[in-house]
Amino acid sequence: MPQSAQFMTPTRVLYGRLLRYFRPYGWIVAVSILFMALAGAVDAVMVRLLKDLIDGFASLVDGTQPLWIMPAVIFALGLARMITSYGYEYTSAWLSARVTHDIREQLFERLLRLPVATYDHSSVGVLLSRVTYDVSQIMEAGLKVITVLVRDGVLAIALIGILLWTDWQLALFCALLIPGMALSMRLVARRQRRLAHETQDTMGSLTGILDESLGGHRVVKIFNGQRYEAARFSESNQKVRRLTLKRAATTAINSGFNLFVIAVTIALIVYFAGIRAQQGMLTAGAFVSFMGAMLLLQQPVKSLTRINEQLHRGLAAAQSVFALLDLPVERDTGSTPLERARGAIRIQGLGFAYLEDAPPALRDIDLDIQPGETVAFVGQSGSGKTTLVNLIARFYGGYSGEICLDGVPVEQYRLADYRQQFAMVGQEVTLFNDTVTANIAYADPEPDMARVRAAAEVAFAHDFIEQLPAGYDELLGESGVRLSGGQRQRLAIARALYRDAPVLILDEATSALDTESERMVQAALDNLMRDRTTLVIAHRLSTIEKADRILVMHQGRIVEAGTHAELIALGGYYSAMHAVQFQQPAPA
Repeated sequence: MPQSAQFMTPTRVLYGRLLRYFRPYGWIVAVSILFMALAGAVDAVMVRLLKDLIDGFASLVDGTQPLWIMPAVIFALGLARMITSYGYEYTSAWLSARVTHDIREQLFERLLRLPVATYDHSSVGVLLSRVTYDVSQIMEAGLKVITVLVRDGVLAIALIGILLWTDWQLALFCALLIPGMALSMRLVARRQRRLAHETQDTMGSLTGILDESLGGHRVVKIFNGQRYEAARFSESNQKVRRLTLKRAATTAINSGFNLFVIAVTIALIVYFAGIRAQQGMLTAGAFVSFMGAMLLLQQPVKSLTRINEQLHRGLAAAQSVFALLDLPVERDTGSTPLERARGAIRIQGLGFAYLEDAPPALRDIDLDIQPGETVAFVGQSGSGKTTLVNLIARFYGGYSGEICLDGVPVEQYRLADYRQQFAMVGQEVTLFNDTVTANIAYADPEPDMARVRAAAEVAFAHDFIEQLPAGYDELLGESGVRLSGGQRQRLAIARALYRDAPVLILDEATSALDTESERMVQAALDNLMRDRTTLVIAHRLSTIEKADRILVMHQGRIVEAGTHAELIALGGYYSAMHAVQFQQPAPA
């Protein structure tokens, strides 16, 4: 959501949406609020007790009142304060942790279901910042604001009641606080919210730099990019620091102005209270109680004035999170179930552009792929090979024409059932920081160890797995950093074998391997491709010479099709590419 649109979201709507996350835990919220209110009330009663203690001190001295009564009351109030403080602090912490957990879980599930196009236009660092930093900041607008409103609100109201009960004429001077604080809050509210939004965006950029620099640490090291990355991080970090200082300065000015107003009011009250005491209209106990209430009133008033900054900081985070939660997920309008496809793919009149005003990435694609056929896509970078395969896998929508699987348009299938028909092995293998078994049987909650071992053996991965310290229970580390490139590829092939999908996508699966590793991986791929419809994206033509059909793509179109021998004999695009790779004379 654009930042300009975010400011237009009403605070009431945002806060109402946030409070809905507390609704399932309503009874705990009620208990927490009760403890907060009782804590504020106990503090006010303690102040009111000063009048009785001072004015009744003479009766304690002459023995007309038992000495134990007042200490017992103070002890009871202290015990009540301890219980109420523990009660609202514990329930608040429980609610904060629970609601943070729920929002993070919902946000992560939404991220997993977003279309691929969303990730094409979003930084992973910004998305990480939303899940980690922004969600934690939401509690600023959640429980902290509620705590201040209830506990300090009850305390402030009770103290004002004590002031009015003690001497209503002096209490009227408290009204001098209201215009000053209202003006201060109005002036700083918009600035606080703007600074909070800028801080959210800057933290997202900071997280993005961290993600890129640490994730690409090998590139940083080999190109001596430490100073460059440090400079980028320092610039973003400085911006965060400046924004934090601006927010602190705004809050400090607001709080300082309010405290100044309170100090002026107290000075006036002390002066007029002295006059009324001289006139015999104010007892010593009443004066002490009144002044105690006035002094104690500074704390809830200060908290209530700061609530504006906390509220807008939390709401800024809430807007960022809710904007992400409101993004549309992958479209799944299909209703046709699909257990196992035969693997026949038909494409008619397919056209696609990533943006409305961008040139088309694909145009006028017509293609029939038979079950069990191996079809290779070759061409220069940007010719549309990967785009075509991504459309077949339903990673993108919004195309013209039709894609059918087994004679049925792919949009009619349920998305989960359709994706179950595919397995993929790419150049960049994604392995998870989990056991070997969990990586081979990925997404299977109860892996079949016999199938896991069989898949590993067919992928020529069983031998090196057995040599790992914990075998199939070995933790691979992030992205499988403990394995070689060839070993990671063979694990990816084993994962595809375990999936046993009828359609296989191979995206440059051997391009980054040395000759020996490529030989073993290619043998594993031959086992994997048997009896499956296979779509191969390749730059190295030596890996697809045995393909049933080779499609040459150029500027989003299929310009040549045939076997390796047929295309060489044709003397066109494919023949020229083959000549370049194998250093042969190019055809005329």
